[in-house]
Amino acid sequence: MTLRSLPEVDRVTDAFFALDTDFRFTYLNERAETLLKRSREELIGRVMWDEFPQTVETQFPDGFHHAMDEQIPVSFEVYHAHLETWFEARAYPSESGLSVYMRDVTERKDQETTLAQHAAVVEAVTDAVVTLDRNREVVTVNRATEEAIGLERSALRGEHVETLIDEACVADEVAIEIGRAIADIDVGSALERTVEVPFTDADGRDRIGEARFVPIEDDLATVATVIRDVTDRHEYERVVTSLHEVTRWLLESDDPEEICAIAVHAGSDLLDLPISGVWLLDEEHGYLDPVAGTAGAHDEFGGLPRFNPGEGLVWDVFEAGGVERFDDLRTIDDIYNPETPIRSEIIAPIGTHGILMTGSREPHRFDETDVDLVSTLVENTRSALDRADREQVLRERSAELERQTERLEAVAEVLSSDLKQQLSNVSDALEATDRATEAWEFPLEEDSVDATLDRAEDLVDDIRAFARNASAVGPRDRIQLSAAIDDALERSQLDDECVVVEEEATLRADGDRFASLLETAFDDAAARADGTVTIQVGLVGIDANDRSRGFFLLDDAAEIPPTAHEHVLDPTRRVRPDGDDDRDGGEITAARSNGLGLALVRAIAEAHDWTLTVANGENGGTRLEIRDVTTLERDA
Repeated sequence: MTLRSLPEVDRVTDAFFALDTDFRFTYLNERAETLLKRSREELIGRVMWDEFPQTVETQFPDGFHHAMDEQIPVSFEVYHAHLETWFEARAYPSESGLSVYMRDVTERKDQETTLAQHAAVVEAVTDAVVTLDRNREVVTVNRATEEAIGLERSALRGEHVETLIDEACVADEVAIEIGRAIADIDVGSALERTVEVPFTDADGRDRIGEARFVPIEDDLATVATVIRDVTDRHEYERVVTSLHEVTRWLLESDDPEEICAIAVHAGSDLLDLPISGVWLLDEEHGYLDPVAGTAGAHDEFGGLPRFNPGEGLVWDVFEAGGVERFDDLRTIDDIYNPETPIRSEIIAPIGTHGILMTGSREPHRFDETDVDLVSTLVENTRSALDRADREQVLRERSAELERQTERLEAVAEVLSSDLKQQLSNVSDALEATDRATEAWEFPLEEDSVDATLDRAEDLVDDIRAFARNASAVGPRDRIQLSAAIDDALERSQLDDECVVVEEEATLRADGDRFASLLETAFDDAAARADGTVTIQVGLVGIDANDRSRGFFLLDDAAEIPPTAHEHVLDPTRRVRPDGDDDRDGGEITAARSNGLGLALVRAIAEAHDWTLTVANGENGGTRLEIRDVTTLERDA
């Protein structure tokens, strides 16, 4: 390099310096002085590696030696950590050394890094991204686009956007909408356009995409399109809409079992839950009883089990009250059936009514979306069951009002007839007194008067008991049959030794009402007896597998005639002396003279969903049988 050429070199905008064959500085322009932060006087004649030892660990030594040895130009980019700067170095060899040009490319490298990061993000996102130029030709696509369409990006770059549209089997009317959206972005009439695009993916599945078009500033591309697969969202919205329709069906029914069947089949058809069932709480027995199940559940298990308190995850979830998802039952301890083929399940309480359970043979089959949809289904089911309960209460109240009306009418008849008879007896006695010529004396014996007044008092007690809601029962508890008999005997006219209990048993009943039932039955037998009476209490149907189990009370008092068996249970019925039924009038026979006792027994029994029948014993007397006591169990 000659001195005459130096002024021109000094005027270039790049940093320039010259090195001899020993890599000593022979020249630096002003830009090089600024870049290296050293003056010419400090560096001329000095070895580059000595003055800048940090460059030894960079590409400078290899690049410069290569250029010098091979006498070929070299260029490379290098980051100077001390200066925190990226350089583009170009070295031109000569016989006397090297001419080195260095350009600060930090800004360009930062832009490239940013673009690379953006490209990596675009490549990593699951949404398909496509950029287009002004001719609507594809500039770039990401991996998600390749996977969705089934074509490599090399086959798409430079192609018109219609190629993409055709490959995705987009309908013509939607393609027109896409064209309008791109045009709006290109001419600047909109900053964003969104089009819903039904398409077919690489696997031939029908999908729905949400395509969003926005303008971009790029050397080549002018429009960017981001297509998000919203098929699952659309399906979710469709299912939610269908569930609202199912809710209408649920609320149209007032039968709990029908409501549960609708819920189960809605879960199977809409939510793709083929192995599902609903269990409702049996308040009398205290267990969860299966009331509805899908065909898949019955095929899988051959019938749904009954869950007693504390059995399995079902009870834990039911008592906790929140929906639970179990991804792999093999990792759960104390499950109901350790050998179950079910691997994952959702258990959802239906309020206090029961639970809905759905399962799958696959682990991790369900996600939070499934939990949300099942929660919606059980909440709608709960509302329907609540409504059914309210309707049932209203029906029961209406029926009870009708029964009360009938009872009050019956009470009026009994009160009128029986008290009229008692007062007639007293009236006859008073008339006999008026006809007597001797000193007045009450014509009825004291015992007769007491009996008449006791009869009237008993009648009033019966009327009070029957006129109130005899068919209402409170909470049912498990009680001992013998204990209930002892309680009834304390309040009845019988002595303890008059009742013989064959064997001990337990049952669930309203303790106070059950004691009233027994007390009334005992008093009825006492009223029919001329003297002492014995009542035998035994069990019936206890070994049967149906609902016929119960107990009987057999007394040795005067038997109730067969012709009177029905009317003693129904105070609205009359029986003529000839034994014929007469609801319109007629005399009350002696069998009816015991008031409303057995009618009261029947009302309390039916309130417990039991049935009462009256028969005669083989050796005389009257046998009362109370059946359908499903909770009756013989003591061990």
